[in-house]
Amino acid sequence: MALIPDLANRVYDHSFRIDPVIRTLLDTDFYKLLMLQMIWKLKPDTHVTFGLVNRSKSVKLAEWVDRDELIAQLDHARTLRFKRNELVWLAGNSFYGRNQIFEPAFINYLAGFQLPPYQLEEREGQLELRFEGLWAETTMWEVPALAIINEMRARRAMGAMSRFELDLFYARAKSKLWEKIERLRTLATEGPLRLGDFGTRRRHGFLWQRWCVAALQEGLGANFTGTSNTKHAMDLGVEAIGTNAHELQMVFAAEASDDETLRRAPFQVLEAWSKLYGGNLLVLLPDTFGTTNFLAAAPDWAADWTGARPDSKPPIEAAEELIAWWRSRGRDPREKLVILSDAMTIDSIEEAVRALRDRVQVSIGWGTNLTNDFTGCAPAAKLIDLKPVSLVCKVFEANGRPAVKLSDNPAKFLGPQNEIERYARVFGYQPGLSREA
Repeated sequence: MALIPDLANRVYDHSFRIDPVIRTLLDTDFYKLLMLQMIWKLKPDTHVTFGLVNRSKSVKLAEWVDRDELIAQLDHARTLRFKRNELVWLAGNSFYGRNQIFEPAFINYLAGFQLPPYQLEEREGQLELRFEGLWAETTMWEVPALAIINEMRARRAMGAMSRFELDLFYARAKSKLWEKIERLRTLATEGPLRLGDFGTRRRHGFLWQRWCVAALQEGLGANFTGTSNTKHAMDLGVEAIGTNAHELQMVFAAEASDDETLRRAPFQVLEAWSKLYGGNLLVLLPDTFGTTNFLAAAPDWAADWTGARPDSKPPIEAAEELIAWWRSRGRDPREKLVILSDAMTIDSIEEAVRALRDRVQVSIGWGTNLTNDFTGCAPAAKLIDLKPVSLVCKVFEANGRPAVKLSDNPAKFLGPQNEIERYARVFGYQPGLSREA
């Protein structure tokens, strides 16, 4: 296992000219690499624009993140290249039980990969960060951009803390996480438990995420399924996990020339994905334009996929809908996998696992509440805002056409209003019950 440095001492050391947030291009979610291979093969000439979206409107990011420091971090990320040992690991390692999941030509492509230019502006206290260019290049900015901004905000919040206060701060955070792990260990004694780390994008920091992964590895043993962070997976010897994200359906839909092609776009993504990957990588993401209408329109072969990852409905409600759908299609839900990953807390994990066991296979993707939960850890004398910000980096347009996301949660809608209304009409959008963002 790779050594994990003294976190407090590392944070307090201000001697660096620049302390990089992103140290390697492998510091990204594994599903970005899986999706990138598909984009590289099928859509090499597609141009897209990604952009930062701050759903926590009350938090003015420009007040927390110094513009010049942000530019330095982004510029540093653009100097990075995949290291030879990283490419050898990607080429030779087994992922999801399959050898050589990445084609040799794709590995060669990664060898010369560089993050493309960016555009940064400030407006009304918010940061406007955009990435325009080939989809196969801009897609790789999503995770590092979010990780950079979140860690810079955390560094700013901790800037006034002394070395001793930082030591106490991290000790409390470690104790808090271990208490959650002990609850998970109890949960595992009651029946099956599968839990992995999905916390890269909104993490407190790179080194803290590594500590969290190592703690889960130690505390949960075989019940820990792995981490979405490819670099930590390589260094800590755990599974790299992840499947696909909304951007695939959003871009395929944006490129649709008419309403009928638009209606078929989500299932064209599934067909393309299944030609590249199989087994436990055949996981449906049903909520890009609304889960209920997606399931109603899905071809019967979609019910043969391994499972689904609902992303924007309350977890038990989302799982119940999927269980009913599999039954209606003549499949046994007990043989299907549901990955619950939307804002999962220790309480919602316990509730969902206990409610769904023996009815469907449940896997938990634990994100922000794992890698960025420092509430109550700062010294009482320090008034520090450490509540995570709801930041996302989404596709805004593809080949000059607006990209749209409907979601099961209307607070997560994205796109021009007229296009949102068109998509809702074409897909027969039915939001069902939704939470507040």
